[in-house]
Amino acid sequence: MCGIVGAVAERDVVPILLEGLRRLEYRGYDSAGVAVVGEDGRLARIRCPGKVQTLAARVATAGLRGRTGIAHTRWATHGPPSEANAHPHQCQGQVALVHNGIIENHERLRREQEALGYAFTSETDTEVVVHQVHRHLAEGRGLLEAVRATVGELEGAYALGVIAASEPGVLVAARRGSPLVIGIGIGEHFIASDVAALLPVTRRFVFLEEGDVAELTRERLRIWDAAGRPVERPARESELSAEAVERGGYRHYMLKEIHEQPRAVAETLEGRLSGARVLEEAFGPGAPALLEATRQVHIVACGTSYHAGLVARYWLEALAGIPAAVEVASEFRYRSPVLPPGSLVVLVSQSGETADTLAALREVRRRGLPALAICNVPESSLAREADLTLMTRAGPEIGVASTKAFTTQLVALMLLTLALARRRGLPPEREAELVGLLRRLPAQLEEVLGLDAAVERLAERFADKRHALFLGRGAHYPVALEGALKLKEISYIHAEAYPAGELKHGPLALVDAEMPVVAVAPRNELLEKLKANLQEVRARGGELLVFADEGVDVRRDPRGDPPVEVLRLGRIPDPTAPVLFTVPLQLLAYHVAVLKGTDVDQPRNLAKSVTVE
Repeated sequence: MCGIVGAVAERDVVPILLEGLRRLEYRGYDSAGVAVVGEDGRLARIRCPGKVQTLAARVATAGLRGRTGIAHTRWATHGPPSEANAHPHQCQGQVALVHNGIIENHERLRREQEALGYAFTSETDTEVVVHQVHRHLAEGRGLLEAVRATVGELEGAYALGVIAASEPGVLVAARRGSPLVIGIGIGEHFIASDVAALLPVTRRFVFLEEGDVAELTRERLRIWDAAGRPVERPARESELSAEAVERGGYRHYMLKEIHEQPRAVAETLEGRLSGARVLEEAFGPGAPALLEATRQVHIVACGTSYHAGLVARYWLEALAGIPAAVEVASEFRYRSPVLPPGSLVVLVSQSGETADTLAALREVRRRGLPALAICNVPESSLAREADLTLMTRAGPEIGVASTKAFTTQLVALMLLTLALARRRGLPPEREAELVGLLRRLPAQLEEVLGLDAAVERLAERFADKRHALFLGRGAHYPVALEGALKLKEISYIHAEAYPAGELKHGPLALVDAEMPVVAVAPRNELLEKLKANLQEVRARGGELLVFADEGVDVRRDPRGDPPVEVLRLGRIPDPTAPVLFTVPLQLLAYHVAVLKGTDVDQPRNLAKSVTVE
């Protein structure tokens, strides 16, 4: 993986391909490349490790032009970042392709192809695919039939874009397990792994289904399903604009997205509340009956979305009185989870294309259990395949480190909690109180964002550190987990998070003057226990940074030994406090990363959408 763009048009497509790659840079990548059927009818290809701007410079120098082409940004899975391993891959100057996903039977195919005399120039699993397409072309098949024959021989996940010198006006696409979208223009067609890549050239899209193969020419689009039958897939008008994925006046996308959270949360709530009640119909047709039948909730997610699920477990058990379990999707799919009748499985994903989460959804569907997707991308596989879907409406999130995705997921999970709690006997006046707290969240988020400058000053104390420890109790332990994840993702500081009560069971051994300790201190029933834990840190010489409610009595003592810094967020009510305490932790990670000079939006080794295992 990571980003695919392709085009067939009456004009030179190279500028379209390069702009598409630029718009996919947020997904994370380590090399890039482009291939076209040139004006002389031959395949021409340019690849390089590093950034798209380096590729663009090489393309300009070479004068590359063509009316049919494909391009790719790669995030290394098989083989290190290098020109030889970069996409597109080609075979004998006749066929070129780009690929997202993992081919699980590549070793067997490679042995077969080597026996036939095919020479390999890369360490990737993708190269077996281009050789296999060439093999079928050499048998006399056209490009479409060669690709269809090839995908029938592949095991694993793929999104493919394929071109051939023998058919200069044809682009063939296929998908299984990795997303691929077709853009519809006037006398031109496009493919991409994300609609964001194509917004400058079209707003009309067709989303390929699992197992689809498509043939694109300038005038025509034809699609066949997994069984080989011709099918029509509906064209949809995207609500996104090209400007929605621009950085505006912000230095980084991450900072922009942190500051977009008040608006994003307001969008999540829009149309889901009526007076003092949560509207069950917001979860989709059939939601009232499904919620009525729910006896327990099983949340499945990865990374940041998993942390959102951990917060929701506290809410579901405390407010709805319903058993809740939370599991990492990559573990769920490889064990035998017990899901009794009455289980509602909630799958949470920003992109809706997370490979492990999608696999979990398909296992749940195979068992005949209902599935609710909480997702940010309405056209995603997760949103299309789940029984019920609640869109977070956060808008495009470009920074690899999720921010507004997390807070909007929390709000969506609170809506689910209240809908279930009402059916479990939550008094109307209590629901009205909690709905009122949700309605106040956008304004409260604006207030917390006013601490940006104060957090930036505190970040200076982290710039020379190599380790950090985050502490929280109750629903704020997952908030601490998320804070540690953000810091390690973008600043490369090793950070861990623990329930504060676990300090004396091991982590306290790590505390010294070189390991700052960050604590989340809301004003709730666990506060006194948390303060006792913080005293344990001070007694061992640990430097404390406490994010606290204004009613919390923790003394600021920056000149003490060890120093204590307290940043007060104002009056923060339970149970929505996790949403608000998350924001200063995001700002802390951001400002530390800026001070350290790391790539904030595209941290090393990471991809935005993890579409392979």
